[in-house]
Order: sequence, then C-alpha cells, then structure tokens
Amino acid sequence: MNHDEAPTVRPLTLAWVSRHLEAGERIVKAAALHGGITAEMRRLTIRTRDGGIRDLVLRTYVDPFCVEHAESGLNAEAGALTLLTGTGVPAPSLVAVDPAATQCEFPSLLMTHLAGRTVLDDQGVETRVRLLARQLVAIHALRPVERPRKYVTLTTADTVVVPKGADAAVWTAAIDVIRKPAPPCEGRFLHRDFQPGNVLFDVPPSHPEDARITGVVDWAPSWGPADLDVAHCSVNLALLHGPAWGMRFAEAYEEAGGVLAATASERLYWRVRDALAASEEVRSVSQPWREAGRAELTTRAVEERLDAYVSALMDAPG
Repeated sequence: MNHDEAPTVRPLTLAWVSRHLEAGERIVKAAALHGGITAEMRRLTIRTRDGGIRDLVLRTYVDPFCVEHAESGLNAEAGALTLLTGTGVPAPSLVAVDPAATQCEFPSLLMTHLAGRTVLDDQGVETRVRLLARQLVAIHALRPVERPRKYVTLTTADTVVVPKGADAAVWTAAIDVIRKPAPPCEGRFLHRDFQPGNVLFDVPPSHPEDARITGVVDWAPSWGPADLDVAHCSVNLALLHGPAWGMRFAEAYEEAGGVLAATASERLYWRVRDALAASEEVRSVSQPWREAGRAELTTRAVEERLDAYVSALMDAPG
C-alpha cells in the first residue's frame, strides 16, 4: 500500500475496510481529501480482482469533541445515503459504517466515491447558483417513509460574535430577530449542510455554462423548514462570492419551484439565524477555502462580507 500521499490508515480501520471489499480486492493507495472541517477524509484506491481500479471514501472522526457526537451523526448520514439510493439525487452509496468505533480506532463511515469536484471560484457562479437551487428543490421534494431527526440550531442571541467594525445597531436588530420563537413551518427533508463545499460539479473547461452537478455529499439529514437549507447555502454564497449572491440564492430557489415561508418576517428569521450562526465559525470556515485556492478569503475579509450580508438582510424590503 502506498502511503506517500496520506498518513497510514490505522490498522483496525484498515482491517475493517478490507472486510467490506469484494473478494480479491485490495487497497493500493490512500490519499487525503481536503476541505473537511470536522473529520479526516481519505480517498482509497482499490485494485479490483480483474486488475481494474475503483475508489472509496473513508470518513473518520478523530477530534475528541467530534468523536463525542459522531455516533448520532454517522447513523444519520448512513440512513440518508441508504434513503437516497434510487431517488435520482446524486449521493454516495453507503458501503459500511462503524458509528461507535466498535471495530475501528475511531468512528468511521465508508462510502462510494463520486466523480466531480467542488468549485469555489467566482467564475461561473451564476450558472452554479441556478444548479444549486434546482438540486435543493429536488432534495426538499423527497418524502422519506421515516423522517430524520428534527433540525437543531446551535446559535443563540448570546453566542453571536459581532465582527469588528460592524454597525452595532444593525447587529443588535439582527440579534433581536432570533430572540423571538421560531415561526411555525411545514417540514421538509433537509440536507442541513447544503453549500458549495458539499456539492461536486463537472465543469467543461471550454464551456463552463454547461456545468452539471455530479454529487451531493456530507449529509446531516434533518426535518425542518426549507428556509433553513436555503439560508445556509445563502450565507455560504455570500461569504464565498459576495453578499449579492447570498441575496440571490433564495430567488433562484423559488424560480426553480421551491416554496419558502409565507411571510417576509418568517423568511427573514431563518436567513438571519443562519447568518448569525456563521459569525461563530468564520475562522474554521474560511481556512478550508484558502487551502482550496481562495487565498484572498482571510478571516477578516470573510467577516467583512458577513457584516455586509447581515446589513443587506436587515435592509431588504419587508
């Protein structure tokens, strides 16, 4: 096995993966996949019995805090991947899961590898926003026999981190929005981390307008308002490409046939809530983006975009 591109897969995990391969298959390479925040991601190259090659992806939670919460998350992701089989939503197929680390050194999930790549640069964003919106509408149209867990929101009015130099009055007003109870909503099947970093694209170099989505990964399925997924993708677009793209995504979602909350105040609640949640994660979110080639997205630059996006939300006509 070639370990030049990544640390050795741990012995117990290696044995566990091997038990889930086809007869005569073996792992010939492990390569780190970049971009994950909470888990180690590796692409495993498998030599098949007839001499061919196929790839699998191994997700392993090693951070002590993440390990503590890994079991429920991996069970939920495994359930989502099983549910999505045959739906037309391009998601990996589940190979195996060890959520409580009974066989591996750490909680792990093994899945198929999808073609495509994440695209985080500004070129072609208009096309990708439309594709993202259509894909999210398709996800929200799923009606699972068994509903996933109810959504959770982690941010509170007391944990919001106001960016340095931000308009205090605007942020105070935004924080007051999420002090109110969550509005009633019609539940939908949610990805719960739907954003450009978790969507794979095939983009022809000479015809970027012909881009297509090849995969949606990193599922944290929940049951809740469509607005929550839309809000999460919106704030990521705002931070990656500028506030105007964050404002644009909700429009694109509705143009694609998606249905958002009935009133402007309800829609504002969800969009502000997710924007304020991002205030606590600017550093952890921006680092993978820089590693992916967006060197200009320093923590400070992303904070400034978040401030501008929150201001735009609060200034939008009701």
